[in-house]
Amino acid sequence: MIKAAMFDLDGTLLDRDESVKLFIEEQYNRFPQLKGYVTKDMYVKRFIELDNRGYVWKDKVYQQIVYEFSLPEPSWEDLLSDYINEFKNHCLPFPHLIEMLEDLKRNNFKLGIISNGFGQFQIDNINALGIKEYFEVILISEWEGIKKPDPRIFNVALKQLQVSPNEAIFVGDHPENDVKAAQDVGMKGIWKRDAHWEDVEADYIVDGLLEIPLVIQECNRLGEYQISSGK
Repeated sequence: MIKAAMFDLDGTLLDRDESVKLFIEEQYNRFPQLKGYVTKDMYVKRFIELDNRGYVWKDKVYQQIVYEFSLPEPSWEDLLSDYINEFKNHCLPFPHLIEMLEDLKRNNFKLGIISNGFGQFQIDNINALGIKEYFEVILISEWEGIKKPDPRIFNVALKQLQVSPNEAIFVGDHPENDVKAAQDVGMKGIWKRDAHWEDVEADYIVDGLLEIPLVIQECNRLGEYQISSGK
């Protein structure tokens, strides 16, 4: 019987790709001195390439941008500071995020987030989405000293939620860090489909957040059937 649902943040609850596009376009506008050295389209395009969907931290990204475009100003430190302070103001949720969380809370499921990243930065983004109060457990890799796919961070969340692995699902967009890692500790791994990956093996695959309550219903229905049939 599923009693808890845990989620990745970026690419699962937060539409990071669209949030990044919105942020970087506005960053270009906030620093008018950039216009003398690089077009907005090129600035946006190069940032997204170097960012590599968030897997490259922004100090490296901005140092490379300043180097490639020979920017005398702003400095990479100024651009990084702007990113840290302003990204939260451009966070976009995936459709039906609040509706999905309300559904799960109404049905008394325990909820958690496990996210790789920097602690305060990720908490700021969670607050920007207006969802912090829905979750009993929020674990961020910097603060925990461990990150996905390390099984220890999943086990910490399970312990804090007071559920066993077979009583929990984990929803994420990354095939290894989210889906397989959750499966390896005994949870159901749910893949939120992402165009950057193909042929992902998961217990369930969803296209949108409103499918999550339905997946849990299906898990529990199958569990009840297996118990009643002795399987």
